[in-house]
Amino acid sequence: MKIIHCADLHLDSPMRTHLDAAKSKERKLELLETFRRMVAYAQEQEVSAILIAGDLFDCRNVSKPAMNAFLKQVETHPDITFYYLRGNHDATSLPLAEGLPENLKLFSDSWTRYVLNEDSAKQQIVLHGVEFNGSNENTIYDSLNLQVRDFNIVMLHGQTTAHNMGDRTEYIQTKKLADRGIDYLALGHVHSHVSEKIDSRGTYYFPGCLEGRGFDECGEHGFILLNVNEDAPGYTTEFVPFAQRRLYTVETDVSTCMTSEEMRERVEQTLGGCNYPENSLIKIVLKGNIDVACEKDLSYILHPFTGRYYFVKIEDDTRMQVDFRMYAFDESLKGEFIRTVLGSDLSDEEKGEVIHYGLMALRGDLS
Repeated sequence: MKIIHCADLHLDSPMRTHLDAAKSKERKLELLETFRRMVAYAQEQEVSAILIAGDLFDCRNVSKPAMNAFLKQVETHPDITFYYLRGNHDATSLPLAEGLPENLKLFSDSWTRYVLNEDSAKQQIVLHGVEFNGSNENTIYDSLNLQVRDFNIVMLHGQTTAHNMGDRTEYIQTKKLADRGIDYLALGHVHSHVSEKIDSRGTYYFPGCLEGRGFDECGEHGFILLNVNEDAPGYTTEFVPFAQRRLYTVETDVSTCMTSEEMRERVEQTLGGCNYPENSLIKIVLKGNIDVACEKDLSYILHPFTGRYYFVKIEDDTRMQVDFRMYAFDESLKGEFIRTVLGSDLSDEEKGEVIHYGLMALRGDLS
């Protein structure tokens, strides 16, 4: 039996963080299109079930076009059963719950059980899922009741570490799920593809998000194709890259560069060896230690790359270095300015920035 495990689709996300209005609208539509393509893939591959492990939508107020598009995909694919467990972004409820398509199955804040191959006389594939509500996070573990003879899938939305975590209701205590007969723990919330054993029998899987939305979500994105053997114990998993676009962060060391032209050439060399597709989103990050007297114009450095990719931006993460010896006995206005700044209580980083822009002003480079 073939099953797709996906999560964190964030349909109807505004996508405004980096993009202008036109591209934000386009990317918003692309999130829906990737979902449609995934359902079409499921139909072609004879997938029986799609597990959506939370954050199907991005915000409380889902637009009617996004909601209708999702429901239409479910309705027009009756051979696929959709199992939708709400995540922390899914604050909304589906409209007219009593009139939803029969092949859309939901969950609540207590364990819900579904048999995925109900018409089969072979090994039963059973799905259990529960939604966190702020008060059940400590009680769900003891109330989970699985039959060891079944192939057991458990679906939750949350993360497996409590590090730097503001909301404890999103913390999944995997140790409390060990040795309970779980074969496949289908999780959502983490936006990258991760898997790890929970005991000798079971493994948890995060499929990651279908589409990367920001530069904290670089790399491949897609879903997991789970194939369960109904005749005997055993299953296989395959991560299927499926995003329409990919995001890349490109770090370029511009140490020793003294001009924007040299920095631009350094970036060109770095990107030239990457062979990224034209439909990519690129963030160029300048790194290294540069001389405080160098000439650096980020707009000039970025300009030749703006038409090469779908979206490109630049960030400056360089550090200014000052050679104290060069200005110790300089009797010019520049020397006096630099010695004054160096003698101040500013941090070394702040001194470098002040001197850099001060020298630009003295050269007349500030507009």
